[in-house]
Amino acid sequence: MWASPYAKRVEIALRLKGIPYQYVEEDLLNGKSEALLRHNPVHQKVPVLVHNGKPVIESCIILEYIDETWKSSGHALLPQEDTYRRARVRFWADFIQRQVIKRVYLSL
Repeated sequence: MWASPYAKRVEIALRLKGIPYQYVEEDLLNGKSEALLRHNPVHQKVPVLVHNGKPVIESCIILEYIDETWKSSGHALLPQEDTYRRARVRFWADFIQRQVIKRVYLSL
């Protein structure tokens, strides 16, 4: 089993919000499943959140979707009232993705 940091952040968000979900392991090294190709035909990668039969792709977009769809469930993922704080959180999330996670992948 290999853990994608992008899929992990979606899993953590679902847990923080208390949203029940079904985790499906994808073996990306030995070919991609038909479900992955059907739900994410553009990038053909994880994570994919399927909600009410509709796929949502790209981890940051999925996080925003989770926060907006389940506003009253669990913890807010982004500050709700303070737009400046929300912008700062988005900045650091983007920074971590661009600087930290991508460097980890390059070092493998």
